[in-house]
Amino acid sequence: MSKLVPCMWFNGDAEDAAKFYVSLVPNSEITHVQRNVSDGPSGKEGSVLVVEFTVAGQPLVALNGGMKMEYTHAISLMIHCDDQAQVDSVWNAFLAHGGKEEQCGWLRDRWGVAWQVVPSVMFEFLSSPDKAAAARAVQAMMKMVKLDVAVLRQAFEGKSAA
Repeated sequence: MSKLVPCMWFNGDAEDAAKFYVSLVPNSEITHVQRNVSDGPSGKEGSVLVVEFTVAGQPLVALNGGMKMEYTHAISLMIHCDDQAQVDSVWNAFLAHGGKEEQCGWLRDRWGVAWQVVPSVMFEFLSSPDKAAAARAVQAMMKMVKLDVAVLRQAFEGKSAA
């Protein structure tokens, strides 16, 4: 069992959110649903209180907390994508379910949670000993909404976009 598990606060739709999140990437599943044992601020007896789930193997908890809370960019969830096809698939799934695009690979899902959809190769670019190449990749990223692996690679390699 993980000792550090992020808990996300929802207002009655924790189970819907968890079902959506586990549909995004492989190695994701709902592992437990805890129902309210009595009426309370988080819902009626028998309604969903907590959903335990994993996204890409990372344990998370969704809690129906009973009152509306707003998310900020101070905490976001980052999905490392293997390639452009996975970036596109995850990104488009968020948008198809009410998400809103933001700059630099960020978006908000329909519940207001901030997500970063990032190709894994971006981390290779950022950790390169060639600081000028890394800076070019960052500059290219800063102009994007959804990240484009081919354009990032061209910038990293110092090639102009075709």
